[in-house]
Amino acid sequence: MMTAINVALLGFGTVGQGVYEIIQTSQERLQFFLKKPVKIAAVLVNNKEKHKAIEKEVLLTDNFEEILGLPQLDIVIDAIVGNASFPYLKRSIERGCHIVTANKEMFASHGEELLSLAARYQTAAGFEATVGGGIPVIQTLRKLLNINRVTKVEGIINGTSNFILTSMREEDQPFADTLKIAQEKGYAEADPTNDIEGFDAYYKALVLSQVVYGELPQEEHVYRKGITSITQNEIQQAEALGLKFKHVAKIEKYENAIQCRVQPVLVSASHSFYGVEGVQNAVSIDADIVGNITLTGAGAGKYPTASAVIEDLLHLYQEPVPVYTEKEQEASEQVRSSKGKWLIFNNSIDASRLPQEFTGVDRLNEQTLYFEAVEKDVRAFEKQSPEIAVYPVEGEFFFAGKTLRL
Repeated sequence: MMTAINVALLGFGTVGQGVYEIIQTSQERLQFFLKKPVKIAAVLVNNKEKHKAIEKEVLLTDNFEEILGLPQLDIVIDAIVGNASFPYLKRSIERGCHIVTANKEMFASHGEELLSLAARYQTAAGFEATVGGGIPVIQTLRKLLNINRVTKVEGIINGTSNFILTSMREEDQPFADTLKIAQEKGYAEADPTNDIEGFDAYYKALVLSQVVYGELPQEEHVYRKGITSITQNEIQQAEALGLKFKHVAKIEKYENAIQCRVQPVLVSASHSFYGVEGVQNAVSIDADIVGNITLTGAGAGKYPTASAVIEDLLHLYQEPVPVYTEKEQEASEQVRSSKGKWLIFNNSIDASRLPQEFTGVDRLNEQTLYFEAVEKDVRAFEKQSPEIAVYPVEGEFFFAGKTLRL
């Protein structure tokens, strides 16, 4: 009888159920690639009474020790939310199991330790589902890093925020009403803080930093801002200029440090993120040889995320690919000194209040001030004037007969 690949599934919520269903319904395809059937041997849940529909031959337990006690266990898949799964994955590796996780918060905090532990025990760790749901960001980066130097990664990597910003613009609704709709549709949790304050995108950016640079950014080089302060008036003013608000996470290396930015950005029609609407995600990768690659697709949800988990499972049994990271990448002089383009939507702000370091100041209309400045000067201005919202602009847009390439 052909031996099976035995899998333990931690968590049976939306993603866990998706993984379970795909494994059960895709046996022929999985066996074609793996040359073995894949068997779900156990499922870890908090409440066994809620999940009695699971097949009888599957161990349903609320005790992780029972899973570790299984005579045959090859892969542990983590579909738990939060940091509770870290000790489970750590012990799974120490037992000699491969692991796959969709848990971005846990992996952002403990990924480096888990990867190091997996290398020591000669097991593998898959974490594709932690960033882009069904978008193959991690695998793309790993392949590019074989020869390319990745200089920047940025993305719309939180579908909830993108849905809210899209609906505020298209339906002309205020933030609170749109958030309520997102919750009703299941796009936002009852406590939406992680999504709307930028923590979810921040955790994903940390995972990307680990892949590209082999390390995390220092706290002083991180800027995180959510979407809760964006007003309906600002949405309308941006639209009048041909711009859209997008919540963008970005990592790049300059000034001898990894810089992480998670913030609302104004993009024009020339930008690859301009048409990314609703709960869709997009990731743009800049590399020195291949140039730019942009990936778009469903960034979250039951099946897109479960699909990424299963793809990781397949990759665990393929020939491992060594990954080169850019720990010694030199700073870019051009990036250090370059000025960005910024907008303020506020009719009570006079140009004379702006610091002298801000150049090219122009009032585009009654409510909008445009200027150019390096980021550190903008952040200093924000600290001095916290009541004024300043937004970076990316892409090409027109005003008063001028064309700005941003």
